[in-house]
This record gives sequence, structure tokens and C-alpha cells, in this order.
Amino acid sequence: MQKIFNILHIVLFIFIFFMLPSKAEKLNKIVILGNERISDETLIVYGEIEKNKDYSQEEINIIIKNLYDTKFFSKISINFSNGILKINVEENPIINSIALQGEATKKFTKALLNFMTLKEKSSFIKNDVKKDVEIIKEFYNQLGYYSTNVEARTVEVKGGNNLLDLIFIIDKGKREKITKIFFIGEKKIKTKRLRDVIATEEAKFWKFISRNIYLNNQRIELDKRLLKNYYLNKGYYDAEILSSNVFIKDKEGIELTFNINAGQRYRIKKISTSIDPVFDKKIFKTLENDFKKFAGTYYSPFKITKILESIDELIDDNELQFVTHSVSETIDGKFVDLEFKIFEGPKIVVERINIQGNTVTNDSVIRSELILDEGDPYSKIKLDKSISKLRSRNIFKKVNYRVSDGSSKDVKVMDIIVEEMPTGEIAAGAGTGTDGTTVSFSLTENNYLGKGLIVDTSLEASESALRGGISIINPNYNFSGNTLEYGLSSKKTDRPNSGYENTLTQLNIGTRFEQYDDIFLSPSLELSFDDMTVDGTASERLKKQAGSFTDLSFGYGVEKDTRDRRFMPTSGSILGFAQTLPLYVEENSSVFNRFTLSKYHSFSENVLGAFKFYAAGVVAVEDDVRLSKRIHIPSKRLRGFENRKVGPVDSGDYVGGNYALAMNFEAALPNLLPDATQTDVAAFLDIGNLWHVDYDSKIGQSSTIRSAVGIATNVYTPIGPLNFVFAQDLSSAESDTTQQFKFQIGTSF
Repeated sequence: MQKIFNILHIVLFIFIFFMLPSKAEKLNKIVILGNERISDETLIVYGEIEKNKDYSQEEINIIIKNLYDTKFFSKISINFSNGILKINVEENPIINSIALQGEATKKFTKALLNFMTLKEKSSFIKNDVKKDVEIIKEFYNQLGYYSTNVEARTVEVKGGNNLLDLIFIIDKGKREKITKIFFIGEKKIKTKRLRDVIATEEAKFWKFISRNIYLNNQRIELDKRLLKNYYLNKGYYDAEILSSNVFIKDKEGIELTFNINAGQRYRIKKISTSIDPVFDKKIFKTLENDFKKFAGTYYSPFKITKILESIDELIDDNELQFVTHSVSETIDGKFVDLEFKIFEGPKIVVERINIQGNTVTNDSVIRSELILDEGDPYSKIKLDKSISKLRSRNIFKKVNYRVSDGSSKDVKVMDIIVEEMPTGEIAAGAGTGTDGTTVSFSLTENNYLGKGLIVDTSLEASESALRGGISIINPNYNFSGNTLEYGLSSKKTDRPNSGYENTLTQLNIGTRFEQYDDIFLSPSLELSFDDMTVDGTASERLKKQAGSFTDLSFGYGVEKDTRDRRFMPTSGSILGFAQTLPLYVEENSSVFNRFTLSKYHSFSENVLGAFKFYAAGVVAVEDDVRLSKRIHIPSKRLRGFENRKVGPVDSGDYVGGNYALAMNFEAALPNLLPDATQTDVAAFLDIGNLWHVDYDSKIGQSSTIRSAVGIATNVYTPIGPLNFVFAQDLSSAESDTTQQFKFQIGTSF
């Protein structure tokens, strides 16, 4: 009992000792020792020290912390007795300069100095040196250097007041390339298709420009997200994506392996809503149309997003505020049940939005993508959609957010935190085939001057034509959500066998916007300069079209797009109509019309069907349609015939027609051949016609249906994609040039 009493006594003593406030003492005098560069006044300000104030031991500790936080000092000791505060400090050296030995590229040097913790003219801190060594190594890891060594050295500056030069000696080592990419596991989708999904590429000799051939952890994470989304969109609800990289010891480079477990493929079974009684259920009655359309189809997060967007539109149209919605997913065997919950959320308003991390991109570019604005009702869903829109701009490496309480409980402050990335792209391509050889080059900047503008320049040369151009696209002009595009292009066609040369230069400006759900409008203006010269071998009719002409035309397009996705769609359709009208024409004015339809349907996992329709016509308002305005059926819409060698013929030259028509029936067979063949196969039936020449009643007046049936293959080879078309014409005109076999090989790098 006595022992227990003694223990309690000791505990009580310790409790009283630590809980009672330490005795405060009045500060009468401050003595500072050891400071050379930092004045007494500056030290007193940063330490938040006040004379004639009572200080406890806890408050003295706060002074020490404040002084260490300045990073001016490497050592601080304080003694406080009899009203005198003695502060003894040792100052950190000041960095006079920072050198990166081993890095000759100014762009990389500038980027590294920006990323590093230590800066010139700042205090030298040993712990931060270690951090910067790791930052430098990680920087080179992102560029594909995985054996980088970094050594930090300091050199005292003679005659300097505790100054030193900081030198990082960098040995980048060898830049490792990805030589092989494998997809293993229960992937259920062909390797070739998965290669098209990811951003990383295998290193080939012609891809010396590409950055995607080097191992990059962030790009690998992007690849995993792309693969995960691709599998989810095809109904593989439980898909898992793992990745690993293995260095090849006896060869150069890296093998990158994605281990995929696709799991089971699910269909959507039941879709329902749970609506808060405070709302009129009739408002959301129209959602049943979407429910019927998606019920029974394969699960896809894009379909869920489509329904959520429809809910948002109904909320906006009916001016409802503080509405929150969510979706719950329940697995039922091979099916997924979806329930959309719509309820009244807390009445919270956005007080302020802060943008952080952007050094190049203007704040206005980021704010223009936000669905939420200051003063709007706060919505977690709209915030997530805003973050998704920012990420889709492809100008930021990372986009995150932070939400905190504002000046009161019913307001929030949003911080949008971005990390910028390089936004320039350079590409070159080459191709050869039965239609000849083509080379191309392009340079793209996706965030020009930090204004979010997309600037694209291109140049392409073939055996008979040279074309080039520059275009500038503003994806969100004047914060309207509309796209504005303007550009300059020129095409020179030289056909010495036909005796003419044609140069067409065009200036254009246009916009594109979503007028209604899935319906897009695209009005434009175009100014063109058409120059055609002929020699003595040209036909008399072509000689009559020689000269220089200036045109100003207005064009517009209407498009309804209901495809499940733009890349390799499996359902839905895209319907479009376009027309070009002359506003000012010196001679030979004409009106152009085009109608297109593409419809997609998945019959099974082994058969993907597509029907495509194309109709175009050009009609002269006065005189005849010029040669540069005449129509040729695109080669991809009429296979089995040589490119531009169908339709009316004038003195041996295929001059095109006034009217064109084409239909395509396609059946893609993704699983016909083993995965090891790296080959896609599709069967097709093409039907088309090109007829009428207005400048001569004796040419091209007969309307002949052309048709061909065949097989198209796309083979992935070490030197790039190889396309074969095996076709047999079923019907043709005597003047047409048929083509039973066609190949095209080429790549970009």
C-alpha cells in the first residue's frame, strides 16, 4: 500500500511540475553575438523579440524556432537570466553561384535551377544539398537516365564575407531506351490494339526525335491510367493494370511489361434514380431515354458520365441550386446495377478561387476551364469536372485541388494547384506504297505564350504535290467555350504529263461549338488565291481555265456526334453536312455541298460493323467549276481503284467530277488471327460513283456505279505500320484504273 502511495505521489509531482506555467521574466536588455551580415535589428524583427515584455521558457523556445526558420543561421544558443537575453549565432554561408557541371543544355540547366531548393544569394544549408542531389537525379530519371551520379562540392570565395560557390558535378550515365513492350496476363485484347492506347513507344532507329521511347515513371503511370480507362470503357469492370520494367543485361535497353488482369466483362442491367422529395420528379423524367438506351449494353464510365451530364443540364435548365448527385454501382452476377441519387446538398458558396503553380500559363486559361466561379454554389461534382477539363488540355503534368473553409462556415476557398510540363511536339513521317512516296514534318505547340493556344505547322511532299500550312486554335475563345481557328495553307500540284501546274493558297478563320446536345456548328470564312499555268501539251479545255483567281467564301458545317468514343468507336454514329457559298469571286464561282454519315455497331467481340456514306457536289454559279474545286472520291472511300484515277477523263487526265457518291460496308474482325501476328483484319464492300463535267458536255456524262469487295489488313512491323488492301472490282467504267493490291508503309517519329 505504501508503495502504491509513493508512486501516486511521484506522478502527482511530475504532473504539477509540467502543468504549472514556467515563471516569466521581464526582458530588459538584448545582447547579440556572432552575427556579421545579419544586423541586430533584422535578427530582433525575425525573432519577434520585444523589450520590456515578460518571457517564459516556452516563449524563448519560440524565438529560437523563429530564427531557425529564417535559414540564416546554422547554430543558435540563447541564455536568458536577470532580464538579459544573450543570443549567440553562427551564420550560414551565402551561395554566391550554383554551377551544374556535366549539363551543357541551357534549357535543362534553367529547369534544374528552377526546381532545386537552394538558390543563388540564399543561405547554404547542408540538408538542402542532399535534397537537391535527389531532385537532380529524379530530373534525369524522367529523361531516361537511370544511372546518374551527382556529387556536390563547395568552394569558398576569396575575399568574400562567408560566401561560397556551390558546384554539382553530374554524370548522367547512359540514356536507357525501351526496346520491347510486352502485354501479358489475362488481357483478352490484342497487343496491337493495346499499343495504340498507351503513350510509351518501342525504340526504333527512325524514332530518334521521340521522347516516348525513354523510360519515364510518370508516363508509365499515364499508360496504366489509359489502359485502365480503355478496359473500363469496354465493360471490364474489375480490370487491373500492373507494370514493371526490366533492364536487359546482355543487350542495350529496357523491356517494359504490363501485366493485365482483365477480369469479367459486365453489362448494365438496371438503371434507376433516387430523387430527394424536395425536387419535382417530373423534372428528371427525360432521363428514362438514356436509361433505355444504355440498359443491356456493356458497362462504361463514359455512359455514366453521359447520364450525369444530362442530370446537370436538367439542373441548369430548371435553375436548381445546391443540388448534389452521385451514382452507386452494385454487382449482380455478370451485370452492374446503377442508381443515380439526386439530393439537396449543403448551402455552401465559393468565396475565392486561388490558382497556384503556373509559371507560364496565364491564370485566365485555367479559370476559363472551371465550371465553378466565385460566388457560385459549391459543388464537388462540378469541381471534379473542372479538374478533368484542365487535365484534358494536355498542358499540365499534374492538376490537384484543395478546399478549405472561408471567412465563415457557409463559404469555401478553392486552391487549384497545377504543375506545368513541356507542351511542344515535333514529328516527322514517311510512307511509300503503290500510290508513291510521301514525307511529312510537323511542329506543334499546345500552350503558345502561356495563353492556351494550339499552334500547328506542317509540311508534306509527295511525287506530284507539295503542301504546307500553319494553324492557330483557341480552344476556349473569350471564355465562351467555343473553338476559334485561323490559319494559312498552300498546295502546289505539278502534273507535267497533263501540261498544267496549280498553286492554291488559302487563308481561313472559323469557329466550332456545341449548339445543342451532341450537335456541333462550325461556320468559317475563307480567302483563296488560285493560280493555274499550262503549257502547250495541255488540252484546250484546260487552257481555258488558266489564270489567277481570288475567292472569298463562307462555309458552315452541322454535325451530330453520338459515338461512344472518337478513338475506335464501337457504337453510335456521326452525321454531318457542310456547305461552302461564294461571297466574292472574280470568275467561275461555285457552291460546294457535302453530306457524310458513319454508323458503328458491335455485333459481338469478334465482329465490329460500320456503315459509311459520302455524298458531295459542286455546282457552278456562273461559267464552269475550276479544276482546283472539282471533286475526287477519297481513296479510303473507294478501294479497289487507283487514287484519283476514277471518273471523267479529259485528254488522258482524270479531272474529277461535279458529283460524287460513296458507300462503305465494313466488318472488322479483331480476333480472326492470333495475337502473335500483330495483324488487324477487316472485310469491306465499297460502292461509289463520280460523274459530270460541266465545262464539256461530251465528258463524264455517263453515270457508272463502281464497286469492289476485299480485305484490308493492318500489320505492326519493326519499321512501322504496314497496310495491305486486297480488292476485286465488281463493276467499273472503261476509263477507270482498277487496283487489286495496294500497300502503304510508313511511320511517325
